[in-house]
Amino acid sequence: MTELLQDYDYVLPPDAIAQVPVTPRDSAKMLDCSDRILQDRQVCDLPDILRPGDLVIVNDTRVLRAQLTGYRGIGKIRFTLHKRVSESVWHAFAKPAKKCTPGTEIKFSDDFQATITDKHEDGEVVLSFSCHGDALDDAIDSTGQMPLPPYIKRAEGGDANDTLNYQTMFADKKGAVAAPTAGLHFTPELKDRLLAAGIEFAHVTLHVGAGTFLPVKVDKLSDHKMHSEWGEVSSETAAAINAAKAEGRRILAIGTTAMRILEAAYQASNKRGHRLSTQCRELAPFSGETDIFITPGYVFGVCDMLLTNFHLPKSTLLMLVSAFYGFHEVRAAYEHALSHNYRFFSYGDACLLACRTNGEKDG
Repeated sequence: MTELLQDYDYVLPPDAIAQVPVTPRDSAKMLDCSDRILQDRQVCDLPDILRPGDLVIVNDTRVLRAQLTGYRGIGKIRFTLHKRVSESVWHAFAKPAKKCTPGTEIKFSDDFQATITDKHEDGEVVLSFSCHGDALDDAIDSTGQMPLPPYIKRAEGGDANDTLNYQTMFADKKGAVAAPTAGLHFTPELKDRLLAAGIEFAHVTLHVGAGTFLPVKVDKLSDHKMHSEWGEVSSETAAAINAAKAEGRRILAIGTTAMRILEAAYQASNKRGHRLSTQCRELAPFSGETDIFITPGYVFGVCDMLLTNFHLPKSTLLMLVSAFYGFHEVRAAYEHALSHNYRFFSYGDACLLACRTNGEKDG
């Protein structure tokens, strides 16, 4: 069975964790599993693998400089913003959290402050800022650093290169505090080659939260609670998906974030009386919060293929790809990647997966 957290553990040598991306981005390795066999390729080979008419779905969220360093008196506290709740209020993870109590004033600069209004579990606090709306966005952008995950090591003050490296070429709508990392592999040249090969593109939005990196702390997956994130599938993208499905064309999600918002829209469509299947009626547009948690046994409704990076042990993302491609198949792919010097996590290499037949059982 694959319902226990320990089932998703594996040993990863520290030197397999990528600290910087390759240049150019599309020269990253790609383990091609799309024919359910393992082939070593590069991301730039995608135009030779995909078919004319395939629909590629990318996440157009833009990463904020959401890691802030503030001061309580002479004490320094680092905050990672992860969810905006109003024009002036964010939820954030604080370190060290023990210094954060409701009513505490935090100074980020002479004209940029916040008050801690609440404190939750796991180092999460609620920050009410001294400015709001666009002014708050500008203050965050001028004061903060790119919110790199903790496994990417940087000296105090960060690395200016990450301002570009940790942003996809599709970044448009501000709101993410973590990058949709599969999209980091794309270059304008690669997109042009795909378009020339008859591949179509459509956009979705999922504002990725820092909760993506929180460890699963329960032994049984059914006991885990996902952090919610805001996302949107526009009417234009829903129409493109419906047309592709009706015509028997394949749909490729670029990253687990695109996959999650598409499946959230699929579930919402079903609740409203719609039904998306291989015969396909309609996928309805969607806008709102989602805390969808995908594990083996889930029946996928939208995508045929997934381009994604290699994910952390015991992570919800590893559970999602195991549901999509198959638990044992993912384990075999990861073993191959480790033995062939693939680079793991956000700045690492990629794999191209095909959806297993829905309804198959994992042992």
